[in-house]
Amino acid sequence: MLSRPQGGLNTARVRSLAEELVALQKRGSPVVLVTSGAIGAGMDKFGWKTRPTVLSDKQAAAAVGQVVLMEAYEKAFGRLGVTVAQVLLSRSDMEDRERYLNARNTLSALLSRGVLPIINENDTVATEEIQFGDNDSLAALVAAKVGAGKLFLLTDVDGLLSGREQDARLLPEVFQITSEIEALAGAKGGSHKSVGGMSSKLRAAKLAMASGVEVWIASGKRPGVMGEILQGHGVGTRFQARADSLNARQRWIALGRRVKGTLVLDAGAEAAILQNKRSLLPSGIVRVEGTFHAGDTVKLLNGSGVEIARGLTAYSSEEAKKIRGRKSIELERLLGRPCPAEVIHRDNLVLLT
Repeated sequence: MLSRPQGGLNTARVRSLAEELVALQKRGSPVVLVTSGAIGAGMDKFGWKTRPTVLSDKQAAAAVGQVVLMEAYEKAFGRLGVTVAQVLLSRSDMEDRERYLNARNTLSALLSRGVLPIINENDTVATEEIQFGDNDSLAALVAAKVGAGKLFLLTDVDGLLSGREQDARLLPEVFQITSEIEALAGAKGGSHKSVGGMSSKLRAAKLAMASGVEVWIASGKRPGVMGEILQGHGVGTRFQARADSLNARQRWIALGRRVKGTLVLDAGAEAAILQNKRSLLPSGIVRVEGTFHAGDTVKLLNGSGVEIARGLTAYSSEEAKKIRGRKSIELERLLGRPCPAEVIHRDNLVLLT
């Protein structure tokens, strides 16, 4: 949305977005903007027509594009009398607990002084292993971190549609992101100058909802769409926030740390976790995916492939493969050492549904 089809930054859209956000500020709503466009702007400077795939090229484009992007934002907000601040974040900033808290404190300090933070991933220094991957995930993390009431994910359509056919209708509200809802996103990715798509927005919405944040997916092409939604007559899809929202440590586990692997669970383990609020035992694990170490964050999928939780594992992927499907009393014999009975203790488990 911030880049013109023929290339170059869409400064008219930047000015329109600034006017909308300042209007929200004047209504008493503190605003944080998570923006894309740095790599796209850099591509235009280099004359590239397609998004680079080599990490060093991405970083070069981001380094050039950040200057262009922030200059456009500073001019757009400056003419409206609002000071902006650039905040660049990488995944490693979120995985380290102290740096995570420092970032949150910085954002709080800026907001308390009437400054509008503009956040982007620090593509210039991020490696493939520590990238967020898309700004939707970054936006969900920031919304949870600052305790936002609402998260707007702006895209090129009015919201989540009931299908990809011509007669598909807009879904006005979603209470839970199920496998059926995820299937509506299809496989469509981002443009040649961006990453993400509806699938990434649903993943971000799921995490934000669990943190108690109400999410809206709406069209960024509609001027004033966020204000209209807040007034009760806008167009978009609302994702209801979970009533029992995550606390600060749970948000760090679910959002602040990169997922290193996957555990697929049977129906009994799913019920024990979701309904009975139990720890994850090895007997309920059907499959282990990825490579991880004890203490890493892993995601938990049910038999339909829906992510139901995340947690800190007490076992490495190699050990988890040895003990999956086995009873806890067998673990010491299988691994040759004293072992905890739980693969993920309840205190280190965060439900996402």
